[in-house]
Amino acid sequence: MQYGRFAEFYDAMMHDVDREAWADYVDSFLKEYEAHNILDCACGTGSMSIALYRRGYHVIGNDVSPEMLIEARNNAFKAGAKTIIFICEDMRRLRIHKPVDALLSVCDGVNYLTSTNDVFSFFQSAYDCLKPNGVLLFDVSAPYKFESILNQNTFTEETDAYAYIWKNMYDPKTRLCQMDLTCFVKNGATYDRFSETHLQRSHTVEELTGLLERAGFTDIRALEAFTQKPARADSERIQFAARKE
Repeated sequence: MQYGRFAEFYDAMMHDVDREAWADYVDSFLKEYEAHNILDCACGTGSMSIALYRRGYHVIGNDVSPEMLIEARNNAFKAGAKTIIFICEDMRRLRIHKPVDALLSVCDGVNYLTSTNDVFSFFQSAYDCLKPNGVLLFDVSAPYKFESILNQNTFTEETDAYAYIWKNMYDPKTRLCQMDLTCFVKNGATYDRFSETHLQRSHTVEELTGLLERAGFTDIRALEAFTQKPARADSERIQFAARKE
């Protein structure tokens, strides 16, 4: 199960991510494309949905994990963003009541689609959910990150409240990365232990660009994340922008 109990601790474990700066970056694209109504796919605990709501956008968030959506609703309530609608839905089969100006997927949502068929299904579904001239924005962990940073590496962290061990096993032939997470959560004088296994795929720029074109998107850009510069071979994260004609 991906993002089961781990959902409760996801925000704490992402403490080193500057979410406001990330939201500013996404906001720059939304302004460029004059988008107002947003669908945030694989929204997780709702951090991007809430950040964009605060910037004046009308936001719908969806995720396939009920546990993540519980956290998203709680976070939105605490932030005073009670009008954000959260839907439990598979990003490969999106259904919304009316088209939106922009569709987002941030922080590896597309990496969790582990086949080209799954990615294409998402792109097709996203295309159908967008208004004419609407924009699809998503980022991926790049092949370089899987091959040179995650590949066969183990990461750990310990705090007063929790500790985790994150083991990565990357297969360059299938381009699949199995991530085994073991968490220890403080419970009085002892720790509760639980584990999850996540699976992500490394997608190339050429592969994703071809699938976007096949789905009908144009004006496709692949940028080094958090910049407006073209993606490079050693980019760790790549930001895509593509327009529906």
